[in-house]
Amino acid sequence: MRALGRAAAAVAAAGVTIAGCAGGPGAGGSAGGISDGKVVLAVLNDQSGIYADLSGKSSVEAVKMAVADYKAKYGDKAVATDVEVLSADHQNKPEVANSKAQELYDRQRADLILDVPSSAAALAVAGVAKAKKKIFMDIGAATTELEGAQCNKYTFHYGYNTYMLAHGTGATVTKDGAKNWYIVYPDYAFGQDMQKNFTAAVQGAGGTVVTSDPAPFPNDNFSTFLLKAPGLDPKPEVLGTMQAGGDLVNLVKQYNEYKLRDKGIGLAVGLMFITDIHSLGPDALAGTKFTEAWYWNGSPENRAWADKFQSVAGKRPSFPNAANYSAALQYLEAVQRAGTDGADAVVKQLEGHTFEDVFARNGSIRAQDHLLLHDVHLAQVKPSAEVTEPWDYEKILSTIPADQAFQPADPACKL
Repeated sequence: MRALGRAAAAVAAAGVTIAGCAGGPGAGGSAGGISDGKVVLAVLNDQSGIYADLSGKSSVEAVKMAVADYKAKYGDKAVATDVEVLSADHQNKPEVANSKAQELYDRQRADLILDVPSSAAALAVAGVAKAKKKIFMDIGAATTELEGAQCNKYTFHYGYNTYMLAHGTGATVTKDGAKNWYIVYPDYAFGQDMQKNFTAAVQGAGGTVVTSDPAPFPNDNFSTFLLKAPGLDPKPEVLGTMQAGGDLVNLVKQYNEYKLRDKGIGLAVGLMFITDIHSLGPDALAGTKFTEAWYWNGSPENRAWADKFQSVAGKRPSFPNAANYSAALQYLEAVQRAGTDGADAVVKQLEGHTFEDVFARNGSIRAQDHLLLHDVHLAQVKPSAEVTEPWDYEKILSTIPADQAFQPADPACKL
């Protein structure tokens, strides 16, 4: 992984040498050809904090794979013959994400920004994309505001959202018998959206949220909430944790230390990545159900791609890795169809586009709000006794079709 970090740093350093100011044919316009003679893709994400493991520098490698596959497919007929991949660390801070996005669009001439985990950071970048008239395809954030009141013409939400997670996991766990919930959520845009959507899903399935508490973000001590749970009236049958990444790992470790399962309080995870299971070990989460956007060993096609990814990244891919690959590839395919990287022309090619690739089955980009619809899965963590090879931690229980997995278009979205 040390070599991977040096490679990513070298790419980012090379990007700093690109000069120029905003504007020109590629900035919102639809003039033919490629602005500046090249297409620039920028991965903006957490490369040093709690979300670094689930995406981070490994998603930079996934985007490079998409570029290589695009060039291999089209050869000398490629519209984008010169494609550069940059990366930057937003440190999960909205103000840093805002300034990095402006730098990437303006000084480094990025045509597309990808990933941006942390909903507050993603909403900040969406605002910059709108102002600069440059394309942003968010993979890492889950807030439905990206396709709701804060949607815009140049922003696409690609991969998953809080509605998908809640109506997959919250509704299923409640219908399976866990009627009383205690929800603990991180106190920022993502967690607030998760709390709202999970509450609606639990109540819609006939359950009750006994109470819900916001927790500091990031956080390494959840003892206050875990000690509170057994004393609630009525006693919750399930603790619904809306944390992700490193925060989720910390909470689950402490949940097991306090032996809440032995006290009759089960665990439901709002958002889980395969890297979380790998970090904790499958037995720490065995039997836990969750909604999975994509699983590396879910099909022969997924596994073949995961083998290629592992050869460059040194690990099996998470769903954000695969979604970053898909988003970069579909963007380049849109450039190919448009014959230009002009943002308005590419937006037209993406809107309403239907496709199948290694990440998106029955994929379509809804024109009304730029949300990617695709099949997702209800999954369960295997106990270690059922794990037959490294990273094969999930059992796919069922598939949720694309037209059922996501919410209807929000009339508050005005592109």
